[in-house]
Formats: sequence, structure tokens, C-alpha cells
Amino acid sequence: MASAPPSGRSVPRNVLLLGVTSFFADVASDMVVPLLPSFIVSLGGGAAFIGAVEGTAEAAASLLKFISGRWADKARRLLPLAVSGYAVAGAVRPLLAFAAAPWQVLALRCSDRVGKGLRTSPRDKLLAASAPPGRLAEAFSFHRGMDHLGAALGPLCATGLLAIWPGQLRRVFLVAAVPGALAVLAILCVREHERDGSAAPDERAKGPPHDGIRQGAATRGPAGAEGERVPRALIAAIGLFALGNSSDALLLLRAQDLGFPLAQLPLLWTLLHVVRASASWPLGRLADRTGRRGALAAGWLWYALCYLAFARADRAWQMWALFAAYGLVAALTEGSERALVAAAVPAARRGTALGAYYLVSGAGLLVASVLAGVLWERVSPAAALGAGALLAALAATSLAFGSSQPAERRGG
Repeated sequence: MASAPPSGRSVPRNVLLLGVTSFFADVASDMVVPLLPSFIVSLGGGAAFIGAVEGTAEAAASLLKFISGRWADKARRLLPLAVSGYAVAGAVRPLLAFAAAPWQVLALRCSDRVGKGLRTSPRDKLLAASAPPGRLAEAFSFHRGMDHLGAALGPLCATGLLAIWPGQLRRVFLVAAVPGALAVLAILCVREHERDGSAAPDERAKGPPHDGIRQGAATRGPAGAEGERVPRALIAAIGLFALGNSSDALLLLRAQDLGFPLAQLPLLWTLLHVVRASASWPLGRLADRTGRRGALAAGWLWYALCYLAFARADRAWQMWALFAAYGLVAALTEGSERALVAAAVPAARRGTALGAYYLVSGAGLLVASVLAGVLWERVSPAAALGAGALLAALAATSLAFGSSQPAERRGG
């Protein structure tokens, strides 16, 4: 799953610790998330409400990611923002055990995502400062791989607990407080300098510049200089994809619709994240060498194919293969997306750039999840999944053939 780094390519200390932090945070989160669709249905909610819960929660997180990104560019230290975000999420998530109505789940899920919104942009700015320019996709992909490793273990923990306490979803929500606390302890070990949020001196990795979008953007001009912004064509493509990137909770609902056993849903979620955890780091390294834009476009096309396959599926057993294939989407896209955005601006503006990226992605997710939920209930699951596939294909085409995008240098 996560192998030892090759000689001479060790992971910087901050990148490793931030990865461990996300590992524990996602163990906690994914002990809960795969069970939420069934929990919401048991409280009287439906597919549209499930889509609204996840879309609203992620949109709230994305708005705060944008705000916290701007704070990160002005703050002397990034860790207080990041630590507070992990603490809020860890404290709120177990309160789902006491929810008695769907709206309460919505409120608690949004509060959980408030914590995510507070921490993500400052953490990612610190992560970008801890890696060589030519290894940005690798660093972000390693971090996402650790994130997905936790997301793979979380459902296994939930499955084990449900074997001990059959049907007791609320008890599982309470136990999720333990890994949430470990995430806070892990991030407290991260080191940073004041004022610039950079890594400690012995961790400042050196490497050839590889911005992906524009070379030397991190070193030209003063912080905040005009023109040092993420290219509009890239943001537009990301936004277009986001409009079709509905919540993965609907894929779990698709599995249930086809007769997939409720008790095995956490295992299906685990499989998804095992693939993501296994493939993220190597595919991130490959993207740094062969081109981040190409990796991103390939990931979006793969998403379209997977969604079409989900739409056409008619047997429960097919979900195992489809969730495994779908796991490659995140491995291809997550590191490259973040690296392209981070490399397009000076280091002093990375918080704002990453925050804007998350805002666009989150707003798209809200629209996508609500739209998919409505299409799911009023037309058919195939219509909802087909719409997502179409938008992903259009986004990939826009990214690959957009005339305003400069050529990407290979190397690093």
C-alpha cells in the first residue's frame, strides 16, 4: 500500500507528519461517512437529501478553505489554523451519535466540514513549502495517499465494530473520536518558521523548478503582484469537472439499489481507498516526470468512463470491480490538480490560490450533488451518472486542448 521511499527520494519530515495527520483524520472520518447514507435513510431522508447533505457540507468547507487560504498568506504561523481545524472536526463528528432527524445530520456534517475548511489551505501551503518545486505532485500525492490509507482503514474499523455491535451505528460514531484525537497529536509535531510558513531549515528541499503551468512563477515579482494568479483556463476546467463530480455517497447508494449487502458497504468503501492509497504516490511521481496536465486530463476521462459503467451496471457483484477502477481517478488527479495550482503563483500567494481552487471545487460539488440527487429521484440513477460522465469528458477536452494554456515543461 504505502512502501518505503526509494534511496535519495525520502519524504521531507513535514510532508510525512502531515500525511500521518491526515491518515488518522481520515480513519475517523471514514468510520462515519460510508454509514451516513443508511443512517440518513433510517431517519427519513432520501437520495436528494443525501446529495444535499454532502454537497452543502463540502461547499461550506470550500468557502472556509478560501477564507483560511487568505488568512494563511497573512499569518505569521500556519499551524494554529491547521490544529484548530483538526480539533473542531474531531470534537464534532462523534455528536452524530445523538442525531434524531436528518436536519441534525446536515448541521453536524457541516460543522465537521468547518474544521476541514479551517485547516486545509494552511496545511497545503505548509506542505508545498516542504517539498522541492519539481516534486510538488509527488508530495501532494503522497499526502493524499496517506489520506486514502486512513480512509481505507476507517471502514474496516467500522465493520469490526458493527460485527461486535450489530446495527449500532451510533456507537461507531462515538468511537471515531479516538483517531480524531490522534490526528491532532500528530500535527502538533510539525515544525514551521514564523512569517512565511515554510519548513524548518534542514527540511527545505532543493530541486529543479517545475511549475507545471508556468515556470518560475514562484520567484518572479513581489507577493501579490498582478498576473501571478492561477490561469483562468485551468480554473475553468476544474470548475467544469466539479459540476459533474457529485458526492461519492451516491455511488454507495447505487450499490445498495443493486442489492449490495449493507454490512459489506464499509468493505466496498475500503476497497476504493486501498486503490487510491496504493496508486497515488507512484502516479504523482509519474505526473512530475511526464506532465501534470496530461495526468489530470487522463484522470477526468477515466472518471467519465467509470460513471458510464456505474450507470450501466445491473448486478451487485459488479460494484467490486467498479469501485476499484474508480479509485484510480483520485490517484491520477488529486496530486496533479493541487501541484498545478500551487506552482502557478509565488509562494507568498499559495494560500489564496489553493483557497480559490477549493472554493471553485466545493461550489461545483454542491451543484453537482444536488443536481445528481434530483436527477436520481425524478429521472433515474443512469441519468444522474451519465450527466457526471458528460461534464467530466468536456472538462478533460477543455484542459487538453485549451488554447490559452502554455506548454508544460517536463522534468524535475
